[in-house]
Amino acid sequence: MIRVLIADDQPLVRRGLTLIMAPDPYIDVVGEAADGTQALALARQLHPDVVVMDIRMPVLDGVEATAELSRTLPGCRVLALSTFDMDEYVVAALRAGASGFLPKDTSPEELLAAVRVVHSGEAAVAPRLLTRIISTYVRTPRPPTSPAADDLTARERQIWQLIALGLDNTEIARDLDISVSTVKNHITGVFGKLRVRDRAQAVIAAYESGLVIAAGRQR
Repeated sequence: MIRVLIADDQPLVRRGLTLIMAPDPYIDVVGEAADGTQALALARQLHPDVVVMDIRMPVLDGVEATAELSRTLPGCRVLALSTFDMDEYVVAALRAGASGFLPKDTSPEELLAAVRVVHSGEAAVAPRLLTRIISTYVRTPRPPTSPAADDLTARERQIWQLIALGLDNTEIARDLDISVSTVKNHITGVFGKLRVRDRAQAVIAAYESGLVIAAGRQR
């Protein structure tokens, strides 16, 4: 069972999300919260596997709540919800530790699939959409490379670049003429050395470090 906590300031939205997930035999909605403060309190009490978190809420917004959850309950995954799919708050939530996001007009099937993906440890964002959003809103000036990036092997750095360009694992394997399992092994190494949780944070790190600009010139 995947234990899910829903956090949204609109009662109708919370009820709708609960009704969507309730019939799924592998998902258990363990609680509902009306703001980020309630979400943190309930998460500490109920220990959900996934929090479906509205980004913009009163008292404590979803971005701050996500950052606190990532710090204090690292085993709890956050799936962020946004009214718009192009939203600077989405990037803030991903940077804070959210493992994926969905626009609120997503289908029930996509919501259930995203909950499962986030629970599995993957990022629930289409790679090319992730890249488009992050490239639009990440504007943090930093040195061309970070100390953590210096520890990457040449192959890991190459795969990091391809991730940042929006390629999925199958496309990376095809591009480099290696197996998908080998790609996954390298990605695990990249995440560990960069100290990021998932693909979303790896792409943000690539844009902040300037790696994407370098990759774009090479391709």
